[in-house]
Parts: sequence; structure tokens; C-alpha cells
Amino acid sequence: MRSLAFALLAASVAHSAAAFKDGHRDIYHDHAGRDLHKRNIVYNGQIANAYDFVIVGGGTAGLALAARLSEDSNTTVLVLEAGDTGDAVADSINVPLNAYFSGLPGTPYDWAYTTVQQPNANNRALPWPRGKVLGGSSAMNGMYQVRPSKLEVDTWAGLVDGGKDKWSWDDLFDNMKESESFTAPSSDIQQLGNIKYNADSRGSNGPVHVTYPGYMVPLVGNWTTTLADIGVAVSEDAYGGNNWGAFIATSSINPTNWTRSYSRSAYIDPLPPRSNLAILPNATVTRLIFDSNTNNLTATGVEWATSASADRQTIKVNKEVILAGGAVGSPHVLLHSGVGPSDVLKAAGVDVKLDLPGVGQHLQDHISTQVTWKTTAQTANSLRTQNLASGNGNSPAFNSFINSATAYVNTTDLLGDYVSQFKQQVAGQLQSSISSLVPSSSPEVQKGYEAIYKATLGTLDTPVGQVEILLSLTGPPAGGSNTLSIQAALQHPFSHGRVYISSNDPFTPPVIDPQYLSHNADTVILREGLKLARKLGQTAPLSGSIGDEVSPGSSVQSDDDWDKWLAGQIGTEYHPSCSLAMLPRELGGVVDADLKVYGLANVRVADASVFPIQFSAHLQAPVYGLAEQAARIIRSTYNGVGWPSANGNASSTSTSSTGAPSATTSTQADHNGAIAAAPRVFALAIAGVLASLLL
Repeated sequence: MRSLAFALLAASVAHSAAAFKDGHRDIYHDHAGRDLHKRNIVYNGQIANAYDFVIVGGGTAGLALAARLSEDSNTTVLVLEAGDTGDAVADSINVPLNAYFSGLPGTPYDWAYTTVQQPNANNRALPWPRGKVLGGSSAMNGMYQVRPSKLEVDTWAGLVDGGKDKWSWDDLFDNMKESESFTAPSSDIQQLGNIKYNADSRGSNGPVHVTYPGYMVPLVGNWTTTLADIGVAVSEDAYGGNNWGAFIATSSINPTNWTRSYSRSAYIDPLPPRSNLAILPNATVTRLIFDSNTNNLTATGVEWATSASADRQTIKVNKEVILAGGAVGSPHVLLHSGVGPSDVLKAAGVDVKLDLPGVGQHLQDHISTQVTWKTTAQTANSLRTQNLASGNGNSPAFNSFINSATAYVNTTDLLGDYVSQFKQQVAGQLQSSISSLVPSSSPEVQKGYEAIYKATLGTLDTPVGQVEILLSLTGPPAGGSNTLSIQAALQHPFSHGRVYISSNDPFTPPVIDPQYLSHNADTVILREGLKLARKLGQTAPLSGSIGDEVSPGSSVQSDDDWDKWLAGQIGTEYHPSCSLAMLPRELGGVVDADLKVYGLANVRVADASVFPIQFSAHLQAPVYGLAEQAARIIRSTYNGVGWPSANGNASSTSTSSTGAPSATTSTQADHNGAIAAAPRVFALAIAGVLASLLL
């Protein structure tokens, strides 16, 4: 009996030590472990050997999925997150204004990706920050909570078989509402910002808090009036399907304490202990392990490690693997698992398990730059500096101020009467673009590019925004003066790139080539957006606070001047997507309408990589909506919850997913009859055995 107890203890400690090695910089503030236990985050490395669902990536979508799937008490869920918890940098995450002044980009909590040199961007290799922390990029982004338009979402739904049944605007709209709790602005803030909203389009009982800042810089109030004066419509309701025009956007901020509301604080931190949920930080997934069935591979395990030098561990998968690593991380895992274009895999030294040419292809991103002026008005930066210099600090309400004045302008706003001619020119470039711009020789991928190209082309003569225009009041001073900037960001690129691997080492960063500005239509649209930004700065009432133009300056006037200048200035707007596109397999698609990877029996993808087209929106809101819908699809498959089941009834072993995640703590037998281990309870039991032996 004594030898059995020691054997069990040794096995538990060995698994724990292997998981804990090289990890958990952030465990410092809660020695009793009470609030850590409450959050279902594993700090001691103790996890079970098998789980029903293994979620790869604890980011925006991954943690939302974990919360929803673990509402079913007969389901065990493990999240493997490569990054740390974020506890040690809580202020950088939680204080909204810190996103601009002491955020996570460039820290160990950033994947710090870099693109290959971009020939059309002055041969620059450009940074691609992505969140490497629980919460992913929702822990480090600008907190914009903006939705795409109905027209765009319905276009996506029409690109794949079954899409209209699961991914139409009505579906995504309901799920985006399900994810959020909207709080209206105070009357003072509404008046200062000249804010218009329609509460009927917003959610009221979801996990993610969305509202307006608790402090408003007065300049924001001039935004929509100035845009109206140059002919851009002002939106009365930017969240009900018509997101074009000018408006003040909501942000993912919790108004009860003026902190960032992100996937961890929204979906995970409020949960009571769930014995069926474990979230393991510092766990990089190195590959998926498949059975030998070559027709429809089944993932039987997920391999992971705490670092490149650490031992590889394997978790058994009882039901499914769900990739939620984003537009870079999810294709990276598939490729290292031997799933992807065979030529890429062979060149990297990875055994080909499944030739799936679309993996990593169709990559699209928003690119942006800005026009900057000196200003006589106070900005968020100047006010913050004054407060800090005086020793008064900044109130939580003030620290909740972030940029939120935006507009989505269409081709008529940008090109006027030239729209039809421009669309005709772009249409005429389709075949040459297929032959020269698609970074794949696969006929399927080329057909997919054609389908996406035509879908994007179809938006050119609609009200859909082609450029996002943003007012930035957080920039640094120039020449002793405060500055403000108006940014312009391309929304629907005709330039597509790819993510691929060049090594069989999963700890080697992937190769990212977005092929920025490879299609000249992108240059034209972005240039015209920048011209519009300059025009805004010259139009009352905004112009009353604007002085000399700092950048690009008066020397940039002609189209050629603008094109040369922007090539040296553009960068990412931090919205990569589409690299595992939801398209038919014959069009280079990777997932179907149920998010299942073609050729794999039990692997799904649920993140921004599955969108086949870019949206005129920041991607956080649609990704939350995607995760909510993914949870419905998956739960209905196994429990009849969240989606109409065959008999129309919900399983009695599950709880309904309505509003905020519910409290579910009971441990049930898994589908193989084995008891799903509750790691912390198991560890306590072993500790009790050890204590009895030592007494």
C-alpha cells in the first residue's frame, strides 16, 4: 500500500514538475492560492492526462470557448496557452490608457513577430505584435468594440456550403450581443463626445463589458460634425448591421472600475472553481498527434512543452482539439503537425500527414498610417503628462480614455464619380493578379483567391467602408507642441499573403509574408483615405484646433508623392485574418461551416483565421461572436445544448449558455467511462496519503 502511494505521488509530481519547469513568472501575489484556484488557472503544473476538449491558445476566442464548453458538467476542458498569466503586468493590461504608454508590445507578453521584407513598403520588415498571455491580443489591443456590416457577414456566409445556416448576419449579430454587456455613457460624456447609439442593438447580459470612456477629451466632440461637413454620413446606429459612416465607438471597458474587459477578465476570472476546466499557461503546443487513418485523421493527442529545451509532454484527446491561436498561431500548429501544403512541409522537414494547400494561404491584414498636426488643444497625452508632473496622478475615469472617434468611409466618399471606372479597372486585373500575386501554385488556392477577390470587388460600389478613419489624441508632442493625428486604414485588401514554416522546430517563428501593397488598388484606396484625413484636418470645427502639419508635410501633394511616402510609413493595424479560410476545399479552404478542418475527424478552428474576407471592423467583436457560435455548434454535437438538437431537447447533463458563463462544478464520467480527473483535488488526496505515511 505504501509503495502504491509513493508511486502515485511520484507520477503526479513528475507530471507537475514537467509542466512547471521554465514557466510561471507571474506567480507572486497570492501565496494562499485562493483567488488563483477560483480562476481555474493551473499555477502548479498539475493537469490530468486526458481531456475531452483541448483548446490550443488561451486568447480572445480560446478563453471564451473554454468558459462556454465547461458549462457542461459532463465535459472536461483544457486550455494550453504559450504565454504567461499576465498577473505580473496587471496594470499594463487593466488600465486602458496604459495601452498607449506602457502596454505589452515589445515585452515577453508579445509574440513579437516580424514580417519578411515587403518590397512595396520600402523593403521594410514590419513588426506584428500579437498577445502571448492569457487573453491573447484582447489583453493588449486598443479595446475598440466595433462590428462588421451585415453586407460583409452575409458575403462571408455565402462563400461556403452551409454558411448561410450558421454564419449569416443574424447569427453573428445574436452571438456578438450574447458576448457583451453594454452600458450607456453618462449624459455628460454623451454630450461632450456628441455620441449617438441605439441600445437595442447591444447585448445586456454577456461577459464582456462595453461602454464609452469615463473621461472625454473635448476635441472628440468635433469629430462627427467635421465628417458631416465634408459629406460623410453620421451613423445613428453603427452596431445594427450598417457600420459605415462616422461615430464614436464603444470600447471593451468595465465601467464599474474603468478597467479593460478582455477574454480572461470577462469569461474566466468571474467563474467559481470548475473541476472540469483547467487553463495551463506557459505551455506551447508543438504539434497534434494523429492516428494512422490516412483518409480522415483523428487527433489522439496534443504535444506541448514549456520551452524549446524542455521535455515534450502529451495530453490525450477524448473528443476534439480546437485551435484558437489566431491567424498566425493556428496555421503554425497545423503545419508542424504535418497538415498543410506538401511542398512547404517537405521543405521544412516535416512529415506530410495531410496535403491541405490552403493552410496559411489567403492571409489578409489591415494596413494604416496617419497624418499628424500640431494642435493648440489639450490631448490625452498632454493631460496625462500634466497630471503626472504635478503629482496628482490620474483618476481611474481619466485613465479609461482611449481613442474611439472613428468613421468607415466608402468608395464614393473616397473616389466620388470615379467609383465605377475604378471598379471596372480592378475587375480587369483579376486574371493577372491570380497569375502573379497568389503565393501558391495550387489551383485550389488560386480559385479561392478568385472567389475572395470577386467578393471584395462586390463591396466597392456599396456603402461598406473601404477605409477606416481614426482620430488619435494619444501621440507624442512635436517641436514642443501637442499633436493630434488622423489615421487611415485599408479595410479590404486585394493583396493577399501567407504564413508558413521554414523549419521543423515549432519554437522557430513562422514566416509571415502579407505581401502588402502588391495589388495597386490597395495603394489607391489607402492614398485617397489619407487625402481625406488631411481634408478633415482642414475642415471646421476640427480645424479650429489644428496648427501646422507635421507629417507628411506640405511637400507631399501629388498622387505620386503620397504613394512614395505611404510606402515608407504603412504598418499593421493589428488585424491579421483569413489564413485558415472557411471556404470549400476545392477553393483552397481549410475549414467547413462547422469549423472542422477538412480531412481531420476531430479538429476545429475558432479564431480570426477562419474569416475568408476582411471586415471593415476591428476583429475583437466578431471573434467573440465566432467563439460564442462555435461553442453552440460544438455543444449541440455532443449534448444538444446551444443548437437545436435532433429531438429539439437539451441534454439534462448540461447548462444553457445564456449571458455570462454559469457556475458548473460537478465532475462526471467522460465518454469512455473514465473519471475526468480534477487535478487539484487529486493533488490534495496524494498530499493526505503522504502526510499519513510521515506521521
